[in-house]
Amino acid sequence: MKTHCDIVRQFIEQVINRGEIDAVDQFFWENMVEQVPFPGQGPGIEGLKGVLRGLKAAFPDMHWTIEEQIAEGDKVLSRFEWTGTHSGLFLGVPATRRPVKVWGMVIDRFESGRIRDTRIIMDTLGLMVQLGVIPKPNE
Repeated sequence: MKTHCDIVRQFIEQVINRGEIDAVDQFFWENMVEQVPFPGQGPGIEGLKGVLRGLKAAFPDMHWTIEEQIAEGDKVLSRFEWTGTHSGLFLGVPATRRPVKVWGMVIDRFESGRIRDTRIIMDTLGLMVQLGVIPKPNE
């Protein structure tokens, strides 16, 4: 039997790393809630799919790695890092062709084997510095 941690890892590999966006339905409830929505993210599973498609379009070679997981009850916290090359429009920023490395954490709450709600905290400021949108400190 798969643990909640296993399910999160499978989601990362299948949906994000391999780009099988429509497989999101296997991992999330249709009316899932993103507690901290991405700018412009719509509601539910379709909103999540839209964000993932946008990220893949902006960073086609995006690859996520789970560095650490902590599970308690119906929740899993995953500390991750992702890398990619900025090759398409991202939050209004045209492609810079710059490589990025971004860290973050996500807390997923499960209900009957699928994710009911999620909360992602990602180093967006560091990402924008890497893209050159925000100057590096001391520049």
